Amino acid sequence: MISFLLSVLALILGYIFYGGFISRVFGPKPSRPTPAVTKADGVDFIPMPTWKVFMIQFLNIAGTGPIFGAIMGAKFGPSAYLWIVFGCIFAGAVHDYFSGMMSIRHGGAGLPDLVGIYLGPRAKRIMLVFSVLLLLLVGAVFVYSPSIILGDMAPVGGGGRTSMLFWAGIIFIYYILATLLPIDKIIGKIYPVFAIALIFMALALMAGLIAKWPSLPEFWDGLQNRAPSVGVNGQSIFPCLFITIACGAISGFHATQSPMMARCIRNEKLGRPVFYGSMITEGLVALIWAAVSSYFFFDGGAAEVGSSISAQAPEVVTKVSRGWLGIFGGILALLGVVAAPITSGDTALRSARLISADFLKIDQKRVRNRLLTCLPIFIAVALLLRFNMSDAQGFNKIWGWFGWANQALSVFMLWTATIYLSKRKKGKYYILTLIPSSFMTSVVTTFFFVSKTHLLPSSWTSFLGVATFLASLVLFDLWRIRRTRILKMKSTK
Repeated sequence: MISFLLSVLALILGYIFYGGFISRVFGPKPSRPTPAVTKADGVDFIPMPTWKVFMIQFLNIAGTGPIFGAIMGAKFGPSAYLWIVFGCIFAGAVHDYFSGMMSIRHGGAGLPDLVGIYLGPRAKRIMLVFSVLLLLLVGAVFVYSPSIILGDMAPVGGGGRTSMLFWAGIIFIYYILATLLPIDKIIGKIYPVFAIALIFMALALMAGLIAKWPSLPEFWDGLQNRAPSVGVNGQSIFPCLFITIACGAISGFHATQSPMMARCIRNEKLGRPVFYGSMITEGLVALIWAAVSSYFFFDGGAAEVGSSISAQAPEVVTKVSRGWLGIFGGILALLGVVAAPITSGDTALRSARLISADFLKIDQKRVRNRLLTCLPIFIAVALLLRFNMSDAQGFNKIWGWFGWANQALSVFMLWTATIYLSKRKKGKYYILTLIPSSFMTSVVTTFFFVSKTHLLPSSWTSFLGVATFLASLVLFDLWRIRRTRILKMKSTK
């Protein structure tokens, strides 16, 4: 418990000090009009109260990632705490802040446009396809996972697969409405209610942890993979931990969500609490679930709630919420866990619509245009669900590719922010994003070749990780040197 509480404190201090530093480096200008004001259209560009923008941003990014990912990542031991803390403060929150603030500075531009501006048109085309594919995966994952929980909470037609399919259909219909309607009609109205449930869940579980004060693995007990018998046998901490816990530490998906709130924020100075702060809040949720899961797996928590240490993430959520918080509290907690993925899935598909519309230059004021833009998106998600829900391992398959694609997307945004800092800011502030960029590049590259496709043996993990990290630094330095020479040549002409 000491390691857990120290981690919670570190996240809070990270927001206060490092978040303030990052904001000063970017230099928000309160007097500068934001796209919410200059491009107001009543559909996507709508000035909204700060508290509501924060709630929407937090629920957009807080899908099942910081919950399910933290549950699975807890099996690696207290190293999960360190990744959540350092990942959030120095990578994830920085990633979210720059994706939101750069979007504001570029008129509410989406991720592919930002990538195109700073990494070039070829990178933009790659990012366009990649980000839409990721958003489709997010939409499918966040129909799949809440339908499993709802099917257990409120069984329909005898429960089991029938119940899960029923709830998947209901969620999918909601997604269609939330994607098509103006952002303040559904999303802006129901998110505060869902946020209350999610916040209640986190605070109630943390209070339960403190009351129980379980004997959890601590930092000084070692940072190795501590539970080979419950599903992570043979997985090394690098790179598997950094893919397993994605949304709770850093997530490329967030870079597709921040531009949506960049179109609703009233003042640039609010970027720190909205973008950096919502990621820190998500990290706190992930920390709480990592600690709860450590108790579940390592200190008798599974037996206490009538489960086993081999339980999958959705079962852990259901059993712990009901066992710790009673019927009423359990229902509120489960609603929070269900609301989190649903409120990420709907905005994922909305973001896919906006990215597609920006690329195709289709005006989104008319409902007909929105429907035409969304139709291929809805069909693709429905096909993903159709093929994977008929497979017993469908959820694990979608989650595996989602986790890798999610972190790969973060690499693009981090490199975009690095180029932005190197071009726009004097000094070496680009180091703030260069190190996370290089690290995440090594993570996704190593995971893809060693753990996902098995194109290289597991013995290559350390070598490939270090080599990719160093190669990223060298390539960036070569680019910077070349750019400096070009600027000097232009200045002498």
